Amino acid sequence: MGKQRILQNMEGYALSEFGKNLKDCTSKEKYIALSKSTMQELVPNWIKSNEKFEGKKQAYYLSAEFLMGRALTNNLINMKLKSEVEEILEEIDVNYNVIEEAEDDAGLGNGGLGRLAACFLDSGATLDLPLTGYGLRYEFGIFKQTFEDGFQKEQGDNWLEHGDPWSIRRDDEAVIVSFSNGDVLAVPYDTPIIGYGQNTINTLRLWKSEALNNFDFEEFNNQNYHQSVKEKNDAETISKVLYPNDSNDEGKKLRLKQQYFFVSASLQDLIRKHKEKYSSFDNFSELHSIQLNDTHPAVAIPELMRILTINENLSWDKAWGIVVESFAYTNHTLLAEALEQWPVHLYQSLLPTIYDIIVKIDTQLKKELNAKGIKDEELADYEIISGDCIKMAWMSIYGTSSTNGVAQLHTNLLIESELTKWYKLFPERFNNKTNGITQRRWLLQSNPELSNYITKHLGNDDWITNLTELKKLEKLGDDKGVLEDFVNIKQSKKNQLADYIEEHEGIKIDRNSIFDIQIKRLHEYKRQLLKAFYILDLYYRLKEEPGFDIHPRTFIFGAKAAPGYFRAKGIIKYINEIAKLINNDKDINGKIKVVFVENYRVSYAEKLFPAADVSEQISTAGKEASGTGNMKFMLNGAPTIGTYDGANVEIVAEAGEKNNFIFGLRVEDIEKIKDSYNPKEEYEKVKGLKRVVDTLIDGTFTDGDTGMFAELHDSIFKGASWHRPDQYFLMKDFDSYRQAQQKVNEAYQDRLAWAKKCWINMANAGKFSSDRTIKQYADEIWKISKS
Repeated sequence: MGKQRILQNMEGYALSEFGKNLKDCTSKEKYIALSKSTMQELVPNWIKSNEKFEGKKQAYYLSAEFLMGRALTNNLINMKLKSEVEEILEEIDVNYNVIEEAEDDAGLGNGGLGRLAACFLDSGATLDLPLTGYGLRYEFGIFKQTFEDGFQKEQGDNWLEHGDPWSIRRDDEAVIVSFSNGDVLAVPYDTPIIGYGQNTINTLRLWKSEALNNFDFEEFNNQNYHQSVKEKNDAETISKVLYPNDSNDEGKKLRLKQQYFFVSASLQDLIRKHKEKYSSFDNFSELHSIQLNDTHPAVAIPELMRILTINENLSWDKAWGIVVESFAYTNHTLLAEALEQWPVHLYQSLLPTIYDIIVKIDTQLKKELNAKGIKDEELADYEIISGDCIKMAWMSIYGTSSTNGVAQLHTNLLIESELTKWYKLFPERFNNKTNGITQRRWLLQSNPELSNYITKHLGNDDWITNLTELKKLEKLGDDKGVLEDFVNIKQSKKNQLADYIEEHEGIKIDRNSIFDIQIKRLHEYKRQLLKAFYILDLYYRLKEEPGFDIHPRTFIFGAKAAPGYFRAKGIIKYINEIAKLINNDKDINGKIKVVFVENYRVSYAEKLFPAADVSEQISTAGKEASGTGNMKFMLNGAPTIGTYDGANVEIVAEAGEKNNFIFGLRVEDIEKIKDSYNPKEEYEKVKGLKRVVDTLIDGTFTDGDTGMFAELHDSIFKGASWHRPDQYFLMKDFDSYRQAQQKVNEAYQDRLAWAKKCWINMANAGKFSSDRTIKQYADEIWKISKS
């Protein structure tokens, strides 16, 4: 890709797209011109890449989310063109960083589930494996978050406002998806997934919903203007917004439409392509491995049965064999409320044929169970249709050949408790695939300073595609010069983050303070509230205990609460109230600062992970399936303060408990005390705890008469109809957490000893590459291989 050609392409796009010379374009327009120029260069390789896998078994990743983040820098890095492009732009007096910031984050995901899917696609392409992603092309992301008087406010995330230069619309491969109340058109948009080195370019195919008839001229002519575009509006609603509020039936119906829409379109796509080359389905499962990323796409099981038995006239038994052999299922949760269930009446009204097929699947399951000696009175534990609900997790286990957890502890708990009866039925189907992250984005892209330093000491950049190479750096953990350089790199990333926070949040932070960061989806089990209680206790102690002192600490939060999640929004408001109190109190001499960053997203995360001194992973033991944020912090050299939960267990096993700060109840401890636990006992006896918890109800802070804070208080001491008091053991773990934080404070005083902990964590992060995870999926579940 020559310099002259890049400039010519950019000039051409500037003229044809915007009617301007390149030098007169806005930053956004220059970004689009550069992106389209890059696409022009990579498409021929993309076509070749698709061709080289023809006739071979391929894997397909069905996911409701793909949290891709910005594409430009990631793509240029994987094409090994970033430095060249920066030089070209510099020659024409264009700042690459300004162009990079002009790109919107793709609004296609919310949390770890979607970011994991994005990492997996990157790894699949880098490993030269045929892996295609299928999902929804949401017009609006979950939402843009702002704070108004400390309350979360949601605004539309119109990430497609200026178009998407990285996708290609494929009208020739559109399909029709049918609901009981009408048909809609599913139009595919293809995005290239570029493997590092560009040897393989895979595809993310996202479906946009459109009307078969966009405009009813007769209705318009009769002056029924709204009715004339009703079909268009109804159809486009399906792919309008990621995770619409489903607190009522209309919202639930829209979510179900979304799930079925992208699943049906994807399976029709696979069937069409198969039939173009083969006259039977005897070899379908030999050529297709379809991974269900949690239960959102579980309706794929009855949908493929519908296609094979009704459309293609296969016998039920033959079709069922193909379905089970083709599908695999990833479980992402141990939370009972997150094991997806659907009201029967929604399926009956919206997808009656699919419901009839689910009834047949359920009946078949019961016959199989009877044949295995399970009595009728025990069938309730396995029924897919139970009462008024359809249990999607049960269907996912029964209708697939593989069920995997996403961390060893998580998988063990699935086998030993949550899904133990299913495990006894199908022990050969259960396996573990510990999650991973792509080092291309979370180190090479987000922390080039550390990346260059690693390459310098390894003598090569093999770690970019083989992260276990980092282990060779462990021996440098006692080298004073190396550690001092390492500290300086960390400080440079802290300075960059401090600048960004000052610019975007209007808050000035102490660059030499401990950057203590908790960034993840806002949920009670992740226990942002525990950290809030600790911060407030720390504040009171600093004010009232003359002999008490700490190294300055900046506590940084980043999280979005689902629009209908009242408690989670209450926690955000509470943390912002604490921030207002502390940040405006000059008596504590800036010892503590609290920052809740607005609109946490991938591009913000790329600045936060490299700058962290402390990684907060404080979920209730047994509740976090894996976590991947913990891995990103580790890779960038931040020790974990956390519970023995999810992938924290494996992080500690790799880097050593002495290099991290583990606290709190473990799964076995919770099991022993859960039936007798009384949070009031801890609340009364732990010094300082009562005072901070009471601020929820004693008027210290205001929740604007919403009742949010009282409801949070009640959740701890009264519980609710659906849970016992303090179900996430905030009171029980508070003192242990406080002690672990004191150890952090003490350990940080010896800067080189602290740097060694950080270095050892980074050097032992090799296991947590998504390259390793995907290779395990490819070898053990999908049975796919390189071209």
